[in-house]
Amino acid sequence: MAEFLGIIPARYASTRFPGKPLAMLGDKPMIQWVYERASSLFDHLLVATDDQRIYDVVERFGGLVHMTSPVHSSGTERCAEAALVYEQQTGLGFSHVVNIQGDEPLIQPEQLQTLIDCIQTPGTGIATLIRPLEAKEELENPNVVKVVVDQSFRALYFSRAPIPFVRSSGLDQETANLPFYTHIGLYAFRREVLEQVVTLPPSALEQAESLEQLRWMEHGITIRTAVTQLPSLGVDTPEDLENIRKKLSF
Repeated sequence: MAEFLGIIPARYASTRFPGKPLAMLGDKPMIQWVYERASSLFDHLLVATDDQRIYDVVERFGGLVHMTSPVHSSGTERCAEAALVYEQQTGLGFSHVVNIQGDEPLIQPEQLQTLIDCIQTPGTGIATLIRPLEAKEELENPNVVKVVVDQSFRALYFSRAPIPFVRSSGLDQETANLPFYTHIGLYAFRREVLEQVVTLPPSALEQAESLEQLRWMEHGITIRTAVTQLPSLGVDTPEDLENIRKKLSF
């Protein structure tokens, strides 16, 4: 059995940024940036999309791509379908699947390695990355997902609201002596756990926060986290992409 399959789910119809995977960053589309950075770590890597435009672009730059059903409600479901089809086509079996976000063009192989190391912790079915919050503005930004963890770095809760909430009026993020973490939306799954989570019905907390990982937690599945100090520059809006262009002097 092979070990790790990397999958980059990519859809065209983003509400805040339609066509995001094909947005140009320098002379390459964003999806190519992600693919090339991840390919240094994965022997088996593919893009999973339901859009012919994305499919064609990935083929043109020499990437492996799978056309999925258009009915999936999440990248996780798209990954599960693509993993199954790839295994059937190749005759391979994988012990783990890594969901690599297609909107993280500056993802670093070291971050992916940290995630891979985390999922191999005994008893871990799902692993993800977190990093320390860098500014108060991040804490208050609903587009930045926050997470609180226990002493073993298992996730207790994810939220778009500021968590943990500091009740004492004389304390703030700087003086509370509490860890504040933001979530980086990369996931590694044990193969059988990936198959399990895509069969679970939607949950109330998931729908309230619009965070699919809360569905898994509400059904009793533990998510282990690993801390990375490396910066994360995800792209949710055209403004985010412009900030990355400025950072790279494009």
